[in-house]
Amino acid sequence: MNKLLPTLALTAAAITSCSRAGSNPTTEHMPMTALQDSLQSIIKGKPGQFGIAVIFDSRDTLVMNNTPDYPMMSMFKLPEALAVCHMLDNNETGLDTVINIRRGELDPSTWSPMLKDYPDGDIRITAGDLIRYILIDSDNNASNLLFDKIVSVPETGKWTSTLVSEPEFAMMYKESEMKENNSLCYRNRCSPLAYTVLVNKVFTDSIVSSGKQEFIRRAMTECQTGEKRIAAPLAGRRDIKFSHRTGSGYTNDKGEITAVNDGGYVLMPSGKGYSVSVFVKDFAGSQADAEQIMAEISGAIFNYASQRL
Repeated sequence: MNKLLPTLALTAAAITSCSRAGSNPTTEHMPMTALQDSLQSIIKGKPGQFGIAVIFDSRDTLVMNNTPDYPMMSMFKLPEALAVCHMLDNNETGLDTVINIRRGELDPSTWSPMLKDYPDGDIRITAGDLIRYILIDSDNNASNLLFDKIVSVPETGKWTSTLVSEPEFAMMYKESEMKENNSLCYRNRCSPLAYTVLVNKVFTDSIVSSGKQEFIRRAMTECQTGEKRIAAPLAGRRDIKFSHRTGSGYTNDKGEITAVNDGGYVLMPSGKGYSVSVFVKDFAGSQADAEQIMAEISGAIFNYASQRL
């Protein structure tokens, strides 16, 4: 991936952007200011903290409210999948590695579509199938098991931080621990740009062995959560491929939703693409309201990209 250029801070609304090497930001890239203005108008006055980051064609970036304190929630299942594949690569083993699971290791009261497929008894399942469950269905049991049996949460956070800058990325707790103490979700955090850089590396760079990385890309394309967020304005476009991972938070003591997140890669008809993340922190409204705003943000970004990629 091409090295991202330094960003130019605009103090209003904590917006930053960058331009391509060799270009004149006062001429060729002035239209990005219109996108910035559009996004700012969408989020202005909304009851939550909105963080946005976009990397267009691995070169131009736009970020808004890029602070490192957004709870990832299930967005951390992408770095988890990557860390699992990295560990399997190191052990020279494949996605067909079989994992034995005792029934008592599973939580029947958490979000877990896997339990519908395995309703009784102990389970023998491959690491690849567990990765599909976390990336496609956001399965919490599958996530807890991968952290317990292959790579821990701290190990995942430490390794992922070699891919994106510290201190913008931190992972400390798994789903079961956050379920017991919801406030721990604030400790699994990142900045929108850090997450977008990670997504961009997944789709434009080499992180793990090629077969495993392509497996992750396909699973993200099949993601079945958060379809009313970034995906909404892209729906029905057969010439567009969208691959993503979402995260949804708890309700805190103030009645706010701790997180409504989405981040992924949009492949355009030209063959070029852009990586985009939208994080919403402490939203004092319904999840549906937050998702509607995220869809508006995504639509504005897609319209901009359609004219330039």
